[in-house]
Amino acid sequence: MAETGLFFNKRKYEDKPLLTFEEARSLLPEPVMDSRPDYIACYWRTWEIAYRNMHVPTEESGFVSNFVDAAFNDNIFLWDTAFITMFCNLAHPYIPGIRSLDNFYCKQLDDGEITREIVRKTGELFTRWINHDRKPLHSYFHNHYQFRGLVKTEHPKYEDMYKPDLGRTVEQPPYLTLDSLNHPILAWAELESYKHTGDGERLELVWEPLNRYYDAMCNHLYNRFGLFVTDWASMDNSPRNKYLGSGVDISCEMVLFSRNLIEIGQVLMARMERQGETARMQSIADRIVQLEQDAERFASSINKQMWDENTGFYYDVTDDGQRAPVKTIAAFWSLLAGIADEKQAEKLVWWLNDPKTFNRKHRVPVCAADEPGYNSRGGYWQGSVWAPTNTMVIRGLEKYGYDSLAREIALNHLDNVVKIYEDTGTIWENYPPDFIDSGDADKHDFVGWSGIAPTLYLLEHAIGLKGDAANQELRWRLHSGMGTIGCNRYWFAGMTLDLLAVEQSDGSYLITVTSDAPVILNVQYGAEEQRLEINGSAQLRIHG
Repeated sequence: MAETGLFFNKRKYEDKPLLTFEEARSLLPEPVMDSRPDYIACYWRTWEIAYRNMHVPTEESGFVSNFVDAAFNDNIFLWDTAFITMFCNLAHPYIPGIRSLDNFYCKQLDDGEITREIVRKTGELFTRWINHDRKPLHSYFHNHYQFRGLVKTEHPKYEDMYKPDLGRTVEQPPYLTLDSLNHPILAWAELESYKHTGDGERLELVWEPLNRYYDAMCNHLYNRFGLFVTDWASMDNSPRNKYLGSGVDISCEMVLFSRNLIEIGQVLMARMERQGETARMQSIADRIVQLEQDAERFASSINKQMWDENTGFYYDVTDDGQRAPVKTIAAFWSLLAGIADEKQAEKLVWWLNDPKTFNRKHRVPVCAADEPGYNSRGGYWQGSVWAPTNTMVIRGLEKYGYDSLAREIALNHLDNVVKIYEDTGTIWENYPPDFIDSGDADKHDFVGWSGIAPTLYLLEHAIGLKGDAANQELRWRLHSGMGTIGCNRYWFAGMTLDLLAVEQSDGSYLITVTSDAPVILNVQYGAEEQRLEINGSAQLRIHG
């Protein structure tokens, strides 16, 4: 097996002692929403479960940081962890959110590959995802329609497995199977964290691991259509699987990856210029040029091969270059990656608002409701509503200016998760789209990525707070009829704020803010916007 961790400078375990929930509770952000005590109760219960799922690495694991677990089994998972960091950013100093990704970087293989699953106790790569004989790219599970066919032998002969036709020769086969090479969203997670924490030093730490990972994905998964291959893309029993193929999600994610790296590179160059460290600036600038070319090339292929003008939707592509006939949530990665033009985005939004497809009672199902394989009770990836895919949709909508729809989807998910929490006393791995209950989900206390709605959606979409750490600016978007809302101990960019907005009888809001460091507060209510610098305490009224 290859050497690991060559590109990540954190080589040994270094971290702060873990806090218990009882110790952390008085430090965590404390949302205020007088009209929805149910939201607040679910918020605190979610953090309580999250703190139960924290771990200190075992000595034998070789992990380098404490971490929050995916809450799925005894292993840690890459795309689960990437989404978990997105709500843990809210409590960054007090929970090992983004640092949980360190344990994947320290296991990165010497050609840049990063596995999707690692055994939590031992730190070993999950054996079924290892390409033991270094054969050409293949899948251990070849996913067929509505089931995942488990190969019975521990080390299957690759000739019996699904082999994607890349249409080109890869001289050095991957260390991992196709099953393990999916959802390259680490750079997105790192940027989400940076925008809340402002931790530029961390971007320095992950720059090389991320670039090596990007190159490995390009080397092993790029095919003759100018797209990227996948097998089941962690969507275990999706109706799309029998057609894969080139995945619309993995292909869009590679555009997202390149554009995220460009943004990270620009942040690093600005830091280097301020610090007078110009030696590396040219190499980063050269890399950015290459990444820009990649992004344009990949996006062009996606629009040519995957976009169907007649239906106005992006589809997976089969091995023989045909568009797969299944509408899934994977298409909406095109928004987050900035691939769709305005007209394409408008059509995708139409689908999101269509009650016959994606606008169900609980939004947004991972498979369109008019597809033959759709399961109204969830059926795992046959129709369930999942926090990670909803987050992807919401961030994509925001990129194109559909803020109202993004908020509508976020609040729908939050409201339903909270209702089901009140009925069941727990948070579930996924939810049915057509019933307000836990459906056929069997994993409870799933915090895990399901913690996103009761925490991040509450603070960002219900209460309206979102930080831009790079500019030391906190945005607060208010809506009428909210009553008294705010947040005490809102942690952002190394500072802590208390914020309270009290709705007045004339419909205006009286806002009181206290900050322990200088910050710009941008408040928007209806058509009115106020922007002020706060150093200490301030009070303002906004009428909308």
